[in-house]
Amino acid sequence: MLTLLLIVLAIVGLLVVMRREAGAPAALAVLGVLGLAGLLLDATVIGVLLLIGAAAVAVAGLPALRRQWLTPRLFAMFKKVAPKVSATERTALEAGSVSWDGELFSGKPQWEKLLAFKDTGLRDDEKAFLANQCATAAGMCNAWDIAQERADLPQQLWDFLKKEGFFGMIIPKEYGGLGFSAKAQSMVLQKLSANETMMVTVGVPNSLGPGELLLKYGTQEQKDHYLPRLSDGREIPCFGLTGPRAGSDATSLPDTGVVCKQTINGEEVLGLRLNFEKRWITLAPIATVVGLAFRLFDPEKLLGDEENRGITLALIPRDTAGMDIGRRHHPIGSPFMNGPIIGKDVFVPLDTIIGGPDMIGQGWRMLVECLSIGRCITLPSGATGTARYALGWSGGFTRVRRQFNVPVAEMEGVQEPLARMAGLAYISQATVYQTANMIDHGEKPAVPSGILKSQLTEFQRVILSDAMDVHGGKAVTLGPRNYLGIGYSANPVAITVEGANIMTRNLMIFGQGAIRCHPYVLDELAAKDANDMQAFDKAFFSHAGLIFGNAARAFTLGFGLGKASVPFDGPAAVYAKDIARLSAGFGLCADAAMASLGSALKKREMISARLGDVLSNLYLASMVLKQWQAGSQVEGEEALLHYSCRFLLQRAEQAFVEIFDNLPNRALGKILKVVVMPTGRRWDKPHDDFARDIATRVSTHSALRTKLLENTWDADDGEQRNPLARYNALLVDYDRAEVIYRTLNKAYAKGELPQTALHPEARVEIGLEKGLINAEDAEFMRTFEAEVLEMLTVDDFAYDAFAKNKSTLIDHNSQPTPATKQEEESVK
Repeated sequence: MLTLLLIVLAIVGLLVVMRREAGAPAALAVLGVLGLAGLLLDATVIGVLLLIGAAAVAVAGLPALRRQWLTPRLFAMFKKVAPKVSATERTALEAGSVSWDGELFSGKPQWEKLLAFKDTGLRDDEKAFLANQCATAAGMCNAWDIAQERADLPQQLWDFLKKEGFFGMIIPKEYGGLGFSAKAQSMVLQKLSANETMMVTVGVPNSLGPGELLLKYGTQEQKDHYLPRLSDGREIPCFGLTGPRAGSDATSLPDTGVVCKQTINGEEVLGLRLNFEKRWITLAPIATVVGLAFRLFDPEKLLGDEENRGITLALIPRDTAGMDIGRRHHPIGSPFMNGPIIGKDVFVPLDTIIGGPDMIGQGWRMLVECLSIGRCITLPSGATGTARYALGWSGGFTRVRRQFNVPVAEMEGVQEPLARMAGLAYISQATVYQTANMIDHGEKPAVPSGILKSQLTEFQRVILSDAMDVHGGKAVTLGPRNYLGIGYSANPVAITVEGANIMTRNLMIFGQGAIRCHPYVLDELAAKDANDMQAFDKAFFSHAGLIFGNAARAFTLGFGLGKASVPFDGPAAVYAKDIARLSAGFGLCADAAMASLGSALKKREMISARLGDVLSNLYLASMVLKQWQAGSQVEGEEALLHYSCRFLLQRAEQAFVEIFDNLPNRALGKILKVVVMPTGRRWDKPHDDFARDIATRVSTHSALRTKLLENTWDADDGEQRNPLARYNALLVDYDRAEVIYRTLNKAYAKGELPQTALHPEARVEIGLEKGLINAEDAEFMRTFEAEVLEMLTVDDFAYDAFAKNKSTLIDHNSQPTPATKQEEESVK
């Protein structure tokens, strides 16, 4: 009995030491005291074993002892197995900042650090811009006209966007820009997502483009010249990075610049001779100035002794001799301006280099640092805006669309996708807003940029697919009345650009985060590069303490012991505590994967992807809780909180299970499963009760629907009719209409109305004649049903409307000529 008691006390004591990462002295004390107690109380065997354990801890854990024998051996081994970090990888790792993503990697997230990013909201001028200029721009868009008739935005819209400064949102006011915060920029793009072509057109110049590069790295002369012209639309920029052989792997671009001299107007000028071929460049067909990435070489060593000068960026006017620009690609589903740029022996002076000669070879760092912010804003905001509109349209349509005498929104088969759309929209809104808020506080979130870009555009894919499903024939029939189909077909663009989602998920999120966000890996690699054994000893054994700590935290929290302290009350608390539990498990699994696979982890992309999935879902859930804590809740929102958090945590646990099942070291996978999930999985998919409640609220005039559709163009006062405003108006009147529907349908079922009264309009008129409804209700229903029918109606066209070459048109209903009849008879 005494032996068992000492064993239990030793395990409990060591778990406490490990959870607190108290270090070797504390573990030595626990084992030493219990070992001596065993000897004194005649439990000799266990006492000796505990003292042997204490001696092992002392030899391996106390710095003065381990540095004599253990650290040199570990250091030598580490230098052999540690992955080599290339110069370009190191640049990417060092770009941006680490914030909440680092807390999740640590396995012991300090929630106060996340809540410390206070939200001060938008400035008055930003609110006014959203309410006025953005609404006006959205009201000028006719999706069918833009996509099918003109393949461009209308001229008056281009003029308006330039005049109102849409292309200069990130440019400071002293240069004529709007100087908007990241939150305001995101909100603008969400509202403009009423039309995807307009959103892309505005978003790209404010994302990865010359404007931000000039702000951060440009010479004063470049800023003074270009920034005012970019702000007011006199200059339309594009940025040439990708090409036929350099897409996701942008560092492999084959485009070159060679330092040389050329005589211009009788004067010898030092400059660059460029040869390049770029593809998929947004705004290229109409750009007046081209940002260009290329590899710079100085074979004559005109700038110094180094020949290969690295990736460099330049800003080149459109009319520069030798540049072929103006042709267009045809992006799927959306006619936003996109095209190739080809340059052959293009000569430009040195002062076209962004930042001047001092920034030669710094192009990759410049791009990565800008991308860490831009990828958090443009496409995630577009995806979030699309989610708002698609949810609003779908909720409205499914309420007014009736089958079997009930709205299809009352059918559970429709309620499931409606709730899923609402959950994904809610997660997207929280994530993009709270991440933008971090940016406004000075953060440059490199790893979260990959999370937002890949996860939110994937959510967009699901939302649009669900929206198509619940709309049915309304959405699959293209025409001016179809507000959904064109955007649905354009979704692959968001999936592919700014880092394809396959690459981002499989390589970037965990691959970058494992080194950049880990508390000790970067220090260990730096110690290796510097051959500093003492620095390695400090980092490595701190790392070891973290591994033991995460194992203890994951295991004990899995049993509900020593629950994590979180600064949340009410329904958010349970999710915050479980994020802490899963964060400890994630930190342990990340270290286990890196230790067991070493440099081979780079090639085990499916393992890396699943580790990234865990991190992504924990990050998204954290943003939802931050938004919940910071905002004011409306009726029905708690169900959406439960739905969203359970959806994300269930996905995180699923990713864990797939990690355990697919680690090459099967024994390690089984051990991790026991430690991280000792009682099995905790989260199932959201319950049907949540789905029914949420679906009802988003398809009716409710506080929850209103909140989810904030910051959309929801007024029917533009140049084009607004389907969202029309659905909202129908939902305001729907309760009154539903009472009349029931009255008339019940009368029809009882035989009080003739069997030929099959249409609602007929039932209204006969019901009025028979006194079942009064004249006021009849007039209300005439107007209501006319609007419903208009929203359900699809377009049709002339028979020859779709044939571009009318000479190829076949008249399938024409009468055969006598000659044709003779040919047919001869064949028979």
